[in-house]
Amino acid sequence: MTQFFALTGLLLVFKIAVSNDTFDLFSDEFIDFINSNQTLWRAGRNFPKDIPLQYINLLAGTIRENFTSDNDILDNPPPYEISGSESEDDTLPENFDVRLRWPNCSVLNNVRDQGSCGSCWAVAAVGAMTDRFCISSNGKDNFYFAAGDVLSCCLNCGSGCGGGILKNAWMYYKRKGIVSGGEYGSHLGCQPYQIPPCDHHFAPDSLEPCGHNVKTPTCETTCENNYGQSYGSDKKRCQTVYTIPKKNMLKEIYKRGPVTTSFEVFADFLHYKSGVYRHVAGKYIGGHSVKLMGWGVENGVKYWLAANTWNDEWGDKGFFKILRDQNHCGIEDFFIAGI
Repeated sequence: MTQFFALTGLLLVFKIAVSNDTFDLFSDEFIDFINSNQTLWRAGRNFPKDIPLQYINLLAGTIRENFTSDNDILDNPPPYEISGSESEDDTLPENFDVRLRWPNCSVLNNVRDQGSCGSCWAVAAVGAMTDRFCISSNGKDNFYFAAGDVLSCCLNCGSGCGGGILKNAWMYYKRKGIVSGGEYGSHLGCQPYQIPPCDHHFAPDSLEPCGHNVKTPTCETTCENNYGQSYGSDKKRCQTVYTIPKKNMLKEIYKRGPVTTSFEVFADFLHYKSGVYRHVAGKYIGGHSVKLMGWGVENGVKYWLAANTWNDEWGDKGFFKILRDQNHCGIEDFFIAGI
């Protein structure tokens, strides 16, 4: 019996290995292979078959690094406030979604689009900053932090559209501050995002094709005309930037809102549609940053709820679930946020 299971395991490994070399990344056969080899999640078509690989490589633009050497620059996690009838021993819910806890913050429903730029590290970070700013006022105050300000002006964050460091985006928020800025073409805020969305989700032909050479925009220290406020006066800074111990992650999200993390993206993740993601097959694509929006249990499987930065037509309306408490694809290596 033991030999039978061992042989079965070897056959499965062999089958997955074959898939990496035999199936085209965006073929129907690869999607079918994913669905036939597990039942936790469903794969489907998120991208056209002829999507340029250059664009796919840009989607995962996070430089993943160990935070343990940065204790001298990161703050200690602040204590949690206890209000009303709460106590330190109160049990957190089995399922939690920040969008339901803070319905007054419509920004929690936003899914940003990084476009043809390896800016997930900046886009995910400012997304969480925007969410937390609203949550801190219980929906009374809104400030849409500009991804482009971080992408172009944070000199020690990395290589702009060529990839960057998530932690350094948060440190830029604390040390330099970030101005406001809506999505591409919105003319909202001081500096709207300059990278246009591209035609990667069967979008209208008016969008540019994905994969064209996108250069990191030049750092600008002025706001759009008619904004009515200067670049310097529009900036907002955070008080603290800190990593969250794994044991406090649920409480952190429950008390303060989304946190950011990064993980290793493999080819099968590109095809995620629903369910709890577990890596099945496909080559390594790169490091990627996202916002964690909650947690839960689905069919007995624990998961993290996350918001991606690939437009709301990808996955489950821009969101996805991934295995929790297993550090799957390194998603629990470190969590970072600020107040």
